[in-house]
Amino acid sequence: MTAAVVADKAYDADALLDQIARQGAAVVIPPRANRCVQRTFDTHQYKHRNLIERCFCRMKHFRRIATRYDKLASRFSSFIALVAAFIWLT
Repeated sequence: MTAAVVADKAYDADALLDQIARQGAAVVIPPRANRCVQRTFDTHQYKHRNLIERCFCRMKHFRRIATRYDKLASRFSSFIALVAAFIWLT
């Protein structure tokens, strides 16, 4: 079960927010500026989204991941783990 869904303002849609809430996850999506009623969100947890995006950006430097060279999900996820370990060690 997912504890929280963290996304940027582009995903601030009522249908998506309702779907996330129905599944029991916390919504950590900042509201768009043009919303009539501004809702609150966890700004501390939202700041960590940047770390995840930078990690994915570094992983995409590996051609095998960026082009989804491996077609089997098991091999692709294994290579993701290998690249993550390589990034963590460097």
